[in-house]
Amino acid sequence: MELTKETLQKIDEVVPRYPDKRSAVLMVIHLIQDELGAISDETCEWIAQKLDIEPINVKELITFYPMLRETPWGKTHVRVCRTLPCALRGSYATCQKLEKELGVKEGHVREDGEYSIEFMECLADCGEGPVVMVDEETYENIDEKEAGKLADLLLKGKLDDSAEFVLRKGFAFRIRHHSQEIFFQSQEMITKNSPKERRIILKHADDPNYSNRLGCYLREGGYEMLRKALKMKPEEIGEEVLKSGVRGRGGAGFPAGMKWKFLDRKSGKPIYLICNADESEPGTFKDRQIMHKDPHQLIEGMMIAAYAIQAKQAFIYIRAEFFEGARILERAIAEAKEKGFCGEKILGSDYSCDLVVHRGAGAYICGEETGLIESLEGKRPNPRIKPPYFPAVLGLYQCPTIVNNVETLCNVKHILEMGGDEFAKIGKPNNTGTRIWCVSGQVKKPGYYEFECGALTLGEMIFDVCGGLLPGRSLKAVIPGGSSAKILRADERFVGKHKDGTDFDWGIEDVPLDFDGPMAAGSMSGSGGIIVMDDTVDIVEAMANVNAFYAHESCGQCTPCREGCLWMKKITTRMCDGDAREEDPDMLLSIANQIEGRTICAFGEAAAWPTQSFIAKFRDEFVQKAKPSKRSKNSLQLI
Repeated sequence: MELTKETLQKIDEVVPRYPDKRSAVLMVIHLIQDELGAISDETCEWIAQKLDIEPINVKELITFYPMLRETPWGKTHVRVCRTLPCALRGSYATCQKLEKELGVKEGHVREDGEYSIEFMECLADCGEGPVVMVDEETYENIDEKEAGKLADLLLKGKLDDSAEFVLRKGFAFRIRHHSQEIFFQSQEMITKNSPKERRIILKHADDPNYSNRLGCYLREGGYEMLRKALKMKPEEIGEEVLKSGVRGRGGAGFPAGMKWKFLDRKSGKPIYLICNADESEPGTFKDRQIMHKDPHQLIEGMMIAAYAIQAKQAFIYIRAEFFEGARILERAIAEAKEKGFCGEKILGSDYSCDLVVHRGAGAYICGEETGLIESLEGKRPNPRIKPPYFPAVLGLYQCPTIVNNVETLCNVKHILEMGGDEFAKIGKPNNTGTRIWCVSGQVKKPGYYEFECGALTLGEMIFDVCGGLLPGRSLKAVIPGGSSAKILRADERFVGKHKDGTDFDWGIEDVPLDFDGPMAAGSMSGSGGIIVMDDTVDIVEAMANVNAFYAHESCGQCTPCREGCLWMKKITTRMCDGDAREEDPDMLLSIANQIEGRTICAFGEAAAWPTQSFIAKFRDEFVQKAKPSKRSKNSLQLI
């Protein structure tokens, strides 16, 4: 095996950035795979020797992570998003068109080695689906017709020169100037600023005069809150975060200040901060906006949080599919270090904290905090049992660790600016601050929107903010918090009591968009990903699509999850292939019930809840599948 001097130099630079060399293994694999295209057994041995681990420790990662390869893809590799939000916009037709035009089947390399196609799981750009990646470049809104154009340009070697497809590159209408700052432009057709929005985190995200470079951030008052923080006692910052009542924005909704309070500060061990940027929940694409468009806001929030918990090292664990996001963050960190905003003796103080961008390799399970920690340690990302392995006590390298989401950490800056009590006045009690909601599926204006928690209802979001359903269609169902949230049927009513004892009686359009509203309706707000389905959707196919995702993403550690997810996928796929049986709904429910509550981490619930709720709400459609019928000519292929 021969590597270029440049790659060897990069490897020598990345390894010392970790307290334990084994943690660098994924980054080393990425660097080598970028050059060689794949990782051979010989390469595994070289990496193992370099990092003082065993070859099997490398091999187990190559065979686990979807984005690591033992054999190379084609010279040009095309990825198409398969999961539900993109499927609802026609991604199956997109993939089939690309297969036809490029002359290669999904999952294969063309005989001449020029092209390969991969129908893969969520690319976290759900509001602009169908999404296609060509090598490391993302293209949005690529339906079947546009896929034909894209393939033609690829074959002619003219894709990079196409003015039309420059406008379809990730974060639509971003204009890239390699020697200048990167500015973002929006077009009237996808303007997402609703009159009701209160943009705090996304204040500058779509401003055509704002860039993601340090100079622009400083002109807007950037890093002033870090200066303020360094003059405070660390515990004073923690108290402000606690008073703010801000809850985690990654899915669980646990109060961030409370999580920090659980930190074991008496052990004498180093303390670590990890930003969970492994945004992989289908329907969720908010953190991507922040990292691409305002990375210094995240860095400032992290440095304040790191100082508050007295962490000397922090990591941003970013999913591998975010090629551009990782580059933007690396450059932003370099800019911040040069000006003293992170690294040694921050802003001339006695406080130092290094910040490292760590790339994953395509595994949804790394969104679970202990799975993420295992991955960051260079191991297979099998989640840990809690207790005893609560990260605040026994986290990274068995040291006290705080893991927070991108949006959560950005809020820290604004909490310090406003004060915890003032921040708590935004939104509602127990639902403070703003929330970034991601809307995908079959609405006229899918996108990302920032509102005060509880400031609007699900109906207002769908029909007012997003312009309603596509022409001639009616609402059938909504998944309100990412694919793992329980589905809500459009014609059902939700009756119950609030925590204060008052009654509620809602239709789906009345459900408040905060943490408590979807939960009262029997679902959850989760990661804030709202997936909208209209009356053309085959519900069984939609569930089969979701089941295929969880079967693919199970880490395989727990038997109920490993076996159950696969069987739910097999059964729902068989039903969609015309071989449904009357007993299938009950069998699916039985499997889901045997997964829920019987796994080490919450992935089991995430996989079981869709099946439980889809069948509970739409049993008639599952029963109908067992009867001879024809697919509706208006129905999209979802599996």
